[in-house]
Amino acid sequence: MKYKDTLEGDIAIFEIAGKVLNYEESFTLFHGQIHQYLNLNKKQVIVDLRKVELMGSVGLGMLISVLTTVQKGGGRLVLANITRIQNLIAMTRLNLIFDSYDSLEEAVASFENK
Repeated sequence: MKYKDTLEGDIAIFEIAGKVLNYEESFTLFHGQIHQYLNLNKKQVIVDLRKVELMGSVGLGMLISVLTTVQKGGGRLVLANITRIQNLIAMTRLNLIFDSYDSLEEAVASFENK
């Protein structure tokens, strides 16, 4: 797994790429970067999954962990571009706990409407 983070206004955007199947050091770095943004009072987070090739249970666990961290920090996390893992999200019923949007633009707009 690789990730890239950017800041668009007050919204932290994380673009995840590759295969998210096994625990990797990048998970720890990703989670640490989430904490850094929360400490900077950047509590609106988008995880863009457009470039994810495969995701397994470890990846789902990572998303749940990050969601919990953001919510405990008083923030909101949404997913964008879940098309490739949409069946996995639905099968595990995580669609009930994650807000998701078809595009990054829609995800960004969701914060403007709150």
